Amino acid sequence: MPLALLALAIGAFGIGTTEFVIMGLLPEVAADFQVSIPTAGFLVTGYALGVVLGAPLMTVLGTRITRKRMLMLLMGLFVVGNVVSAIAPVFGVMVAGRVIASLAHGAFFGIGSVVAADLVAPQKKAGAIAMMFTGLTVANVVGVPLGTYIGQSVGWRTTFFVVAALGVIGLLGVARLVPEQPRPEGVRLRHELAAFRNVQVLLAMAMTVLGFGGVFAAITYITPMMTEIAGYSASSVTWLLVLFGLGMVGGNLLGGKFADRHLMPMLYVSLGALAVVLALFTLTAHNKIAAAVTIVLIGGLGFATVPPLQKRVLDQAAGAPTLASAVNIGAFNLGNALSAWLGGLVIAAGLGYTAPNWVGAALAASALVLAVVSSVLEHRSTASRGRLVAQHSPEPLATPAPQR
Repeated sequence: MPLALLALAIGAFGIGTTEFVIMGLLPEVAADFQVSIPTAGFLVTGYALGVVLGAPLMTVLGTRITRKRMLMLLMGLFVVGNVVSAIAPVFGVMVAGRVIASLAHGAFFGIGSVVAADLVAPQKKAGAIAMMFTGLTVANVVGVPLGTYIGQSVGWRTTFFVVAALGVIGLLGVARLVPEQPRPEGVRLRHELAAFRNVQVLLAMAMTVLGFGGVFAAITYITPMMTEIAGYSASSVTWLLVLFGLGMVGGNLLGGKFADRHLMPMLYVSLGALAVVLALFTLTAHNKIAAAVTIVLIGGLGFATVPPLQKRVLDQAAGAPTLASAVNIGAFNLGNALSAWLGGLVIAAGLGYTAPNWVGAALAASALVLAVVSSVLEHRSTASRGRLVAQHSPEPLATPAPQR
């Protein structure tokens, strides 16, 4: 794998840390700003919606410069957003800082996916994408637990200053290691938009929204669920997030490996198993050991869907993949926002801290249904093209009978 993938992984590490670290700090932030836990959940929803809006916006704005320069600008914006979050005097400013940082997220991973795929042979594209996303998953093993520990020990504001410093390191890594590729010629915005007329691209994005949304329905409220239901102490949330991150790392690497060979079967297995595990989490959340095992499985199964879904979008939007790739990253976070909101609703309705797990199971099951629909439509389209080709093929010339 090219060394440039390390630079992309470094940037992904910083972005992944700021996206997920808020999960372990919701009680501290809520107490500081004197808001409820469901209200503090808007820090997750606001970030996710910022990714959804920022992914296409920043990608379009970056069409006139090289991809490397755009990646550097995005990391700069990420640093600014985290500094604003760290110094926020009121909750509204904190939300604004999260949104500013989130504007860089979708475009960075979208453009980064295209760059990573272009750096390797066609049969290794999913593996290269997975390598970049390894930075995001490792963030959940190292960055998020460390950030949670710092936030609980020293203060959550310190955590966001540290995350801003990670962004600076990511910026320097991109500047140093990513090659200066020429801006693609002949690709215009209308070409990029044309990809969205492909029903397979839209189905893949819908699978992304629902499938990964299932993960966030449970993980957004992991801290109150584990402390109030499973009986863990607040300090134990740190190593529980490490377990979640380890699951993500393993799932991401397996998803990248098998997506290059059996993409759709990989989605069937991961989405189906994810729906089952999330449903079982309503029961296993009452037992410390069972809850810890389930958290690992949720991280693994959830991130096993990431490389295949991202590769499917790139494959279906071949020729103009940049905007579609970025929008699909936004789709991941649209799922995060949707599930965090729905999870907050069921908690606020008095259904308890395990209720979001049922929401997640329903979302993952819906994604599995769409995967089956997508595969059926693809097979029908392939068969239809085959019949059309056969109908327009010239009849073979008759072989003349041999003369005596």
